[in-house]
Amino acid sequence: MKFDRFIERPVLSTVISILIVILGILGLTQLPITQYPDISPPTVSVTATYTGADAQTVLNSVVVPLEEQINGVENMTYMTSTASNDGSATITVYFRQGTDPDIAAVNVQNNVSKATALLPTEVVNAGVITSKRQISILEIFSIYSSDDQYDEIFLQNYVEINLLPQINRVNGVGQATAFSTKDYSMRIWLQPDAMAQYGLTPTDIMAALDAQNFEAAPGAFGENSDQTFQYTMKYTERLEDTDQFENIIIRATEDGQILRVKDIARVELGGLNYQIETSADGHPGIAVAVYQTAGSNATQIINNVNVLLEEAQKDFPPGVKYEILMSSNDFLYASIHEVIKTILEAFVLVFLVVFIFLQDFRSTLIPAIAIPVALIGTFFAIYLIGFSLNLLTLCALILAIAIVVDDAIVVVEAVHAKLDQGYDSSLQAALDAMDEISGAIISITLVMMAVFIPVSFIGSTSGIFYRQFGFTMAFAIGISALNALTLSPALCAMFLKPKKENEQKKSNLLTRFYDKFNHVYNQGLKKYKRGIVFYES
Repeated sequence: MKFDRFIERPVLSTVISILIVILGILGLTQLPITQYPDISPPTVSVTATYTGADAQTVLNSVVVPLEEQINGVENMTYMTSTASNDGSATITVYFRQGTDPDIAAVNVQNNVSKATALLPTEVVNAGVITSKRQISILEIFSIYSSDDQYDEIFLQNYVEINLLPQINRVNGVGQATAFSTKDYSMRIWLQPDAMAQYGLTPTDIMAALDAQNFEAAPGAFGENSDQTFQYTMKYTERLEDTDQFENIIIRATEDGQILRVKDIARVELGGLNYQIETSADGHPGIAVAVYQTAGSNATQIINNVNVLLEEAQKDFPPGVKYEILMSSNDFLYASIHEVIKTILEAFVLVFLVVFIFLQDFRSTLIPAIAIPVALIGTFFAIYLIGFSLNLLTLCALILAIAIVVDDAIVVVEAVHAKLDQGYDSSLQAALDAMDEISGAIISITLVMMAVFIPVSFIGSTSGIFYRQFGFTMAFAIGISALNALTLSPALCAMFLKPKKENEQKKSNLLTRFYDKFNHVYNQGLKKYKRGIVFYES
């Protein structure tokens, strides 16, 4: 095969390598950074609340109807569900790897709507929420009152109103939830003795609340009359303060006696429930967890959320602060730091080994240039195929260092051999050497790629790891071969110098060691043969 043009035009070879490096840098800047490949299957979460119900009631009246309708949704693998005594129900639906999470969420929502008629009215009124998210938590942070001026209920509602909507709008965030469940709620603490005295049950109180606390459209006056003006009637909307709830009428007699809520209960503005207590550094506070959507950039999401928190902190009430409790970036950066350090160590070791054996800085510089070109160019290939920068791809690059340098060493040795034969032109030596070894380089590259590419087609979850590892190795080897056919021979033609006729041939340390070892071996072999002849005679 002829590659004379790349050797005779070193600028062309250099431009090709520079282009590969530039594309690699662009791909590196766009690559999502994760600790491991995205192996978590897409999940869709369905949540509902049946206030006041125990776990068994929630299971029978909420979970079972929803599961019956959700079961069998397209590309679904399995689902799990939980029901708790606080009235909450959660169903997590898992889908096959590669399923579009948006389509999966729509399909689940359509099936959930079929079960609406089978659910209790309280559950339907509270809402059944369908959302897509990953199971793993990206980040957990706490919002707390450093001077104890605000309680947990205030902080919970401040976060729900002002902070969570902003976080949920961050691209890639599947859901942001607060661990605390103390939303502002009007709590009516019933007095059993007073209710027994009047013969009341909690159902009577709930019926009075429904009848006197609702939104209404009473209409207008003068719509179909000779009046000049039309008057729209206004109705008192939902009750807002404790006084209004205390004055709800439970029962009235004919003689004008009225039984109100305040006569049989204590009304206060408090939290939705008190089953969870949270604090931060001994101060009132709540914890917030951030989940990601399938296929999103975890590192970028965390960075965007942290920037948002810094901006939002400027508007926090006095004394309210935030603190990051857990971040996936901590583990990620620590792991990647070790891998990058290993890459640098491997590069230095390869450079030293090549220098020791070649005993020529010019010759060592050519493989040293080939290594970063192949590694950096691999990032662009990784970006095109949709992989992420993770521990698997970085580990593949570590192993690739020792492989990508081989092609360049083969080229350098071939050109050196031509110069040792008496070539007086480095250009001609490079041309003749590449005529002999270009086919071998291509065949070796294809064989090496054939080793790793089949491994990449292993199925199931484990196949995702092998796929990213195998393709990364194959890409690096392929770019190394391209570099060995273009840049490396061009550099040999420019860097390597032919030996002068009157220049005494110098042998490097390894050559002298080999000659000395060969001499000792031959002397010993002769003595051994003489001993055998003497013995036979």
